[in-house]
Amino acid sequence: MSYVQRWRKSSYSDQNESNCVELAQRDATEILLRESDDPQTVITTTPLALRALTRAVTAGRFDHLSR
Repeated sequence: MSYVQRWRKSSYSDQNESNCVELAQRDATEILLRESDDPQTVITTTPLALRALTRAVTAGRFDHLSR
């Protein structure tokens, strides 16, 4: 299966802002992440790792780091 690399922002982001995290899916096993104001820097991860990170953030497991 072939995937089209289309960058997406969260619906919670202001679509006109240039400081948002964007996601794209390269294929079934690879997710790409970038900061919209630095689009040349891309981080690659797996759907499973991104899901684990999202769940941990939602659960507040990193809240202590902002204090």
